[in-house]
Amino acid sequence: SWRHVLLWALFIGGMCLLPLLTSSGTLRTIIFANYLAIFAMSWDFLSGRTGYVSFGHPFLIGIGAYTTAILSYRFGVPVAISIPVAVVVTMIGGTLFFLPALRIRGSYFALVTLAFMELIYQLVQVIRPDLTGGTRGISGVKTLMTGAVNNYYLSMGLMAAIAIVLWSLSRTRIGTALSAIGMNEESVRGCGLNTTKLKLFAFMVSACVAGIGGAFYVHYLGSIAPRALFDINFLFSIVVAALIGGASTIIGPMAGAFFLTFLLEYLRPYLPGSER
Repeated sequence: SWRHVLLWALFIGGMCLLPLLTSSGTLRTIIFANYLAIFAMSWDFLSGRTGYVSFGHPFLIGIGAYTTAILSYRFGVPVAISIPVAVVVTMIGGTLFFLPALRIRGSYFALVTLAFMELIYQLVQVIRPDLTGGTRGISGVKTLMTGAVNNYYLSMGLMAAIAIVLWSLSRTRIGTALSAIGMNEESVRGCGLNTTKLKLFAFMVSACVAGIGGAFYVHYLGSIAPRALFDINFLFSIVVAALIGGASTIIGPMAGAFFLTFLLEYLRPYLPGSER
């Protein structure tokens, strides 16, 4: 409706004005919040709607991040090509691993996805370290923008575009069916709908967004390391951001990501280590 369009326009307009009102340091914090919001929305579209709680989301983010980092840094592939390739590889690679897991649910699904994250963490360190950088990762990855303001507008535009697309999908009949799976999958199957195809669609969308976020994120940082990317704290930040804001709402994970990012930043002087 026109009111929803107006609210989205006001939100995007307000975000566009932030560089005029905040310092560069605060903008850098907001940039991290924008990327965390992308990861949280990606997790929410699968886990928040269908009820299939994934503990392996950094697995998808890592595929996209490592693919574009290796292509651009090791082989000199232009970023305009490496990022789309990274998204496609994330969707294909993630599907090959996760598709068998979609036939189970509950704590078993969560444990299987967590195993995938641990698996890729170990493989990145031991298989072709000349490409992945091993335990040290890759530094010197090409960045897309310079300066806090430019990177802010890039991350904000990416977050807003993804949010609007996911919000639009959630309001379709497919979005309604995915939410129904989270409530009672047997009833949805009893209505004649193919729940496996619906779950696969949700996963493909989630993997696509995770691949996009991971690819742009590594080109913002300019480096990638397996310990930082496949860390349990990174996983919990994604999940907690989605749950604090409200799962299955799209706007909720965005709000949760901003709240969590600024909360952790506020606690930095008091809890400088992993306790935070």
